[in-house]
Amino acid sequence: MNSKVSRNVVKVVTVDRRLLTISLAVLANLLILVFATFAKADGHVTKSHGYSYFGGMKYSVDFKHLDYVNPNAPRGGEISTWAFGTFDSMNPYSRKGRAAALASVPFESLMSGTADEVGSLYGLLASEIEYPEDLSWVVFHMRPEARFSDGSAVTAEDAKFTYELFLNEGLPSYRAVLAQIVERAEVLGPHKIKYTFIAGSPERDRISLPGGLPVMSQAWFEKNGAGLEESRMEPAIGSGPYLLDTYEINRWVKYKRNPDYWGYDLAINQGRNNFDYIRYEYFADGNAAFEGFKSGAYTFKLENSSKTWATGYDFPALNDGFVIKKTLPDGGIATGQSFAMNLRRPQFGDIRVREALGHLFNFEWSNESLFYGQYARVNSFWENSDFAAKGKPTDGERALLEPLADKLPDGILTDDAVMAVSSGQRASDRKNLRAASALLDEAGWAVGDDGLRRNSKGQTLKIELLERSPAFDRVVLPFVENLKAVGVDAVYNRVDPAQYTDRTRNFDFDIITDQFPMSLEPGSGLKQYFGSQTADDSVFNSMGIKSEGIDALIDQVVNATEKDTLKTSVRALDRALRAYRFWVPQWYNATHRVAYWDMYEHPKSIAPYALGQLDYWWYDSEKADALKAAGILR
Repeated sequence: MNSKVSRNVVKVVTVDRRLLTISLAVLANLLILVFATFAKADGHVTKSHGYSYFGGMKYSVDFKHLDYVNPNAPRGGEISTWAFGTFDSMNPYSRKGRAAALASVPFESLMSGTADEVGSLYGLLASEIEYPEDLSWVVFHMRPEARFSDGSAVTAEDAKFTYELFLNEGLPSYRAVLAQIVERAEVLGPHKIKYTFIAGSPERDRISLPGGLPVMSQAWFEKNGAGLEESRMEPAIGSGPYLLDTYEINRWVKYKRNPDYWGYDLAINQGRNNFDYIRYEYFADGNAAFEGFKSGAYTFKLENSSKTWATGYDFPALNDGFVIKKTLPDGGIATGQSFAMNLRRPQFGDIRVREALGHLFNFEWSNESLFYGQYARVNSFWENSDFAAKGKPTDGERALLEPLADKLPDGILTDDAVMAVSSGQRASDRKNLRAASALLDEAGWAVGDDGLRRNSKGQTLKIELLERSPAFDRVVLPFVENLKAVGVDAVYNRVDPAQYTDRTRNFDFDIITDQFPMSLEPGSGLKQYFGSQTADDSVFNSMGIKSEGIDALIDQVVNATEKDTLKTSVRALDRALRAYRFWVPQWYNATHRVAYWDMYEHPKSIAPYALGQLDYWWYDSEKADALKAAGILR
């Protein structure tokens, strides 16, 4: 049978009654043959409640709730957490302004993923989809009962309008991907929309791309003369379970659960969207945020400071049992956090310079002296997964890399996958300082009488490390000192969040700390992070890498149609990206470090790919009342 037929969810074959006289074994084989012939000859169309390119969806059409939720979780109460910096917009889809935390929460898409599967999508605004074996098109049957928050129906016209809105006004890097996959959108009825795909476009991304687009109200945009590119404080209306409630710019933003939300009875929503209110309090830095948590200014903290986790949780409310502190498992890929070098800057043009910088960040000393041993080192863009490249290329990787060897860094076929440089337990590792110095010498940056390195034009090797968070001072400053020790004219510049946003969006930086979150079924989104076509305007491609070899490997990943092929192609891409040495990998922790005032509950087993504190946790009103009665919380 054609391997693609296995993705079909509903398979019905009518058999002549005379076949009943045939043995069961022969009958089974004949049915397979009949179905395969029918699928090929007549263009069999699959109808399903969900979709997974590789097949094997976890949840059947009649599932009652997701396995990781408590379907009987009570609804009510408020959960509050914190956000860093400032905000001046409620439009999360524009590069203009700084959108408030959770600004995208009012919007739903046609389909939705889950936190315990990779690659599966289930109907949300759409109840059913249909598509042919060759995936040349897809039809979404939208739920007639779906409503925007103003009570108006969510229609196929709204879905088409939103698609065209993102195609014309979305982020340039996203527009480029969308235009390469979707040929056109057609409204077939009030609640029926068809997307036709461009021949030769990546199959794996076809259905998931339009299925994942948020659906917005055409009437609202036309009434308000609004666009997707503008910064505005009035949010567009959506169909989701939460609405903007109140806000004070740069101080807090609060969302409320919509009591008239249309989708509460959906199986995919059981045990979810449990809080009446979700609130974000804004703080200028992590220290101020922690003090706010201790005082009860907000009630849930996902701790990102190893120092605070190790030394700060010693205060009366915790010691008296009013605050819970614990770790929960995190099964996701590491975020790829790293110092990212802007390859648009001439000082990073020589790979030996980039390699030298990799010798000058001392993770081992930082982990022991600053992080209390809580972290592991990032080495791969798919760290903490089976997709990370290891050792020398496998035969499968070599087959992909050999035709591209002249378009990739030297040694790509023979060397081990590039690993982050290890250091000793002193902040300045002499061995690594010597190695970095030798590389800089080779690259033509000689040390002058003043101790600074200069090129043949007399220009110093000046590098600015740009940061916005005071919490990073203790991490970056030792790195800067090591840079200076080898003659780099290094500067550390911490700016306010608004300046940071402006400078990074305009690629006005040398080195920043960035993250490169990948997925276990990566697709066309890789072009936004690493593709040449979008490198000049993609906010995700902070380093601005442009490589024909990388582009070709991305295509291999995007076009992989089998899981084993996908894994091999991702490992080859990971190996090649690391070989460019445009990052200095930082660290990750495979657990969620959480602290919260003792009035929340969660299922015994946390979903592997999402902590879910705003999703499937819930409020315990009795515990909350006890805290208030004791005068602990207002």
